[in-house]
Amino acid sequence: MTIVEPRLLFEGASFRLFNPQTRLWSIYWADSDRVVMDVPQVGSFDGNIGRFYAEDTYAGKPIVVAFEWDRSNPDSPLWSQVFSPDKGQTWEWNWHMTLQRQS
Repeated sequence: MTIVEPRLLFEGASFRLFNPQTRLWSIYWADSDRVVMDVPQVGSFDGNIGRFYAEDTYAGKPIVVAFEWDRSNPDSPLWSQVFSPDKGQTWEWNWHMTLQRQS
């Protein structure tokens, strides 16, 4: 007989720190699957667009991760993530989210 443990629910949290001297945000992610704090995404907003970058690894290979917040529509901001395996020569968009404010 094989006993299979039920998978626990996935839990995650992000932590945002603002450095007033550099005017940059550092955004950290932690989740219950990996049980570590990821390297921070560092960046800032220029108008309604926020761009954040980090050097990280994916499937054991070095990548540059970037994500973008577009808050042009405050009731429906957009978030997108992109990976580059070659230090920014090429990019692969791999995640887009449209958020919606609840009334």
